[in-house]
Amino acid sequence: MRVQSNTVSIQTVPISFTKVLFETIKIGIIKSNLIAMIAGLSVALFVHQIPLMDKIGNMTLALIGSSLVIGAAGIFNNLYDRDIDRIMERTKNRPTVSGIIDIRSGLFLGIWIAIGGLVSLYLASPLSAFVGFLGLFLYVVPYTMWTKRRTIYNTEVGSLSGAIPPLIGWAAISPDILHPHAIALFLLMVIWQMPHFYAIGIRRMEEYRSANIPMLPVVKGIHRTYVQMNVYLVALFLVSFLFWSFNPYIAIANAILSLVWLVMSINGYQRKPEDKWARSMFIFSLNHITVLLLMIVCYSLGALLL
Repeated sequence: MRVQSNTVSIQTVPISFTKVLFETIKIGIIKSNLIAMIAGLSVALFVHQIPLMDKIGNMTLALIGSSLVIGAAGIFNNLYDRDIDRIMERTKNRPTVSGIIDIRSGLFLGIWIAIGGLVSLYLASPLSAFVGFLGLFLYVVPYTMWTKRRTIYNTEVGSLSGAIPPLIGWAAISPDILHPHAIALFLLMVIWQMPHFYAIGIRRMEEYRSANIPMLPVVKGIHRTYVQMNVYLVALFLVSFLFWSFNPYIAIANAILSLVWLVMSINGYQRKPEDKWARSMFIFSLNHITVLLLMIVCYSLGALLL
C-alpha cells in the first residue's frame, strides 16, 4: 500500500495510515452493519435459549469475520467505482480516487481481508461463511458491477446484500436461517434500506446525475421517488406483524416509528423544500433502525441474562 510522502514525522504515519485504511474499507458502513449482525446473533441465542457464554467463541469469530468481509466489500466497491467517485463531491477524496491506494494494493488488501473474514466465519460455522460470501458476492457483482450503472433497480439489488448481516449472525449460532424471526430481520433490513437510500438519492441527485448513475430520482423524478418511498414505508409498517411473536413491544415500536416516518414523509414533502425534506427523511431513517436494532439486541440478551 502506498502512503503519500507528506507524512513528515513518525508520529503522523499511524494516524495517516489508519485514516486511509478506514476510508478504504468504509468503516462507517462496517459499524452500522455490525449492529444488524449482532441483532441476528442475539435473536438466535434468545430463540434457542442458548446461554451467552456457550457461544462466546462463535460470537467473537462472527464479529471479526463480518467486519473483515464487509470491509472487503467496501474495498472492491471503491476500486471499481474510481471513475465515478472522482465526479461526486462526497466520494472524490477517497484514497482509491486520489491514488493513495492503487489498484494492485487495493486488490491485494481486499482479497486477503475477504479470505480472512470468510475463514473466521467458517470457524464460527460453515453456513455463516456461506452467507457471508453470498453477501460479499451480491454487493460486488450484481450491485456494484452490474446494476448500479444500468438500472433504477440498483437500490433493490443493493438492499439484498445490505440485509445479509443479520443472517450471518444468526447462522453463526444456529443453522435454521429460515426461522420466521430470521426472515423478519432480513425483510426489515431489505425494506428499511429503500426509503433510506431514496433519501440519499434525492439529496445527492445532481451528483448522481453528473456521474450518470440511474438513481430513481434522477431517472423518474422526485415525485415518483416520493410515492415509491411511501409504498415502502407502508411495507415497513406491515413488517411489524412479523415481530409480534418475538416481542409485542418491539413490533409496536417498529409500527410507531414507521408511521411517524410516513407522516413525516407526507407532511414534509408538502411543506419543506425538497432538499430539507430529504435530509430529515435520511436522519430519521438512521434513528429508526438504530433504535429498533438496539431494542432487539437488549431484549434478546437481557432475557438470557435475567
